[in-house]
Amino acid sequence: MRHQIEPMSIDDYDEVFALWQSAEGVGLGESDTRRAMAGYLKRNPGMSFVARCAGELAGAVLCGDDGRRGYLHHLAVAPRHRRNGLGRKLVARCLAALRRRGILKCNIFLYADNVTGKRFWKKNGWTKRPDILLMQTSLAPSGWKRCC
Repeated sequence: MRHQIEPMSIDDYDEVFALWQSAEGVGLGESDTRRAMAGYLKRNPGMSFVARCAGELAGAVLCGDDGRRGYLHHLAVAPRHRRNGLGRKLVARCLAALRRRGILKCNIFLYADNVTGKRFWKKNGWTKRPDILLMQTSLAPSGWKRCC
């Protein structure tokens, strides 16, 4: 299968959101609305990517930076497009975009029970930071629940 990788746009939102909803290990919340996604893509132009095969969405990943560190979110590849390096190619595009912006390190967030995700990232050279604990607070009440 030949995949075409291109920058994500808000026009991809419905397909990408559906892919993320169906992907194990991807949690969606109030930060994943169309409006929030439009803002994220505007602040981080050309850094998030979609992959298509014969017009069908095969994969997607969000990427951005805060000026110091890069962040990857919601990497997902449709089941029938897995095991051919597409996830690695999407990540490579993101890392190249971060390098062009002068970003020297990139972070990801994984659910602790995401065994498949941990295996993928470790196999591709990512390491766990045992010295860091993620903490978070919500700034607005939310009816969103972790999906998948």
